[in-house]
Amino acid sequence: MATRVWDYLPEYDVERDDLIDAVETVFQSGQLVLGESVRAFEAEFAAYHGARHCTGVDNGTNALKLGLQALGVGGGDEVITVSNTAAPTVVAIDGVGATPVFADVHRDTYLMDVEQVEAAITPRTRCLLPVHLYGQCVDMAPLERLAEKYDLVILEDCAQAHGARHHGRVAGSMGRAAAFSFYPTKVLGAYGDGGATITSDDVVDANLRRLRYYGMEQTYYVVRTPGHNSRLDEVQAEILRRKLTRLDAYIAGRRAVAERYERALGDTELVLPATAEGNEHVYYVYVVRHPRRDEIIEALRAYDIHLNISYPWPVHTMTGFAHLGYRPGSLPVTEELAGQIFSLPMYPSLPVEVQEKVIAALREVL
Repeated sequence: MATRVWDYLPEYDVERDDLIDAVETVFQSGQLVLGESVRAFEAEFAAYHGARHCTGVDNGTNALKLGLQALGVGGGDEVITVSNTAAPTVVAIDGVGATPVFADVHRDTYLMDVEQVEAAITPRTRCLLPVHLYGQCVDMAPLERLAEKYDLVILEDCAQAHGARHHGRVAGSMGRAAAFSFYPTKVLGAYGDGGATITSDDVVDANLRRLRYYGMEQTYYVVRTPGHNSRLDEVQAEILRRKLTRLDAYIAGRRAVAERYERALGDTELVLPATAEGNEHVYYVYVVRHPRRDEIIEALRAYDIHLNISYPWPVHTMTGFAHLGYRPGSLPVTEELAGQIFSLPMYPSLPVEVQEKVIAALREVL
């Protein structure tokens, strides 16, 4: 049987009864859109992060896009982020008419090199958008100081860091707002798509709720700026409510998988994940590095092991963003890593025997 980096079926086998009950609960409720399940999940998800508000939306990209809009980011503004990220981070910035500006990343953690950010700030800079990548947090204190110094807003991209902590603070609690994805592969994943934006700012929250519902505050009446149809599905919200109670257990399972990799592969030529000082890693993906990456991935196919690269093309090198004017070599660490990083299977229900198969094959190939 083929081995891939992610599979939800082992989890579904264990949680099936609760998930079916979640669907039945919604279908019996009499309200299929923006009902009690969405309201309850929003309250519970906000509470988990110590935030006052949560707005559920239809996907993580719109969680970012609406977050930017709710913070007042738009045409003519610049947003500083990274190129070593999933394209949706930058698609959301482009989607509000702002211009992404890239800082390079650290070679060991693959996270934003915050020491490069101040030099990238211009009079047009409005927002800092750190990406808490692969399951751990960017060093936030320097960004918070810059935000105060230059009167900027911080929107955290937490799509890959549900439950991660930085010096005791949970991802999503360190900016003016934070955006999450609940795509099925995520640490907290739905059985479909979904997203949310959290904040403790009452004005930002009001903006978010209006924007996710066409710009309406009352039925059929657009109050200010036209918004979007970006509502979190009621069924997915109820599933996420159930899974939120198990989030800490999912994280513990991911850490156990990571520990097995560390013990079994620590003496090989692979560069294993490094955890930044003060971070509590949740291992959304288990990213390793090797200069012969492509050769290794191809050799593993003979064992029916199919691995993933997160991400093979830095955003600034994509033709869709050629208008930004970045040249090859402009982000040297990001570009170097893109040719070397790849992901090993990582999910909390990963069977031990499957992981051992991957480890044994890797050791043979190396």
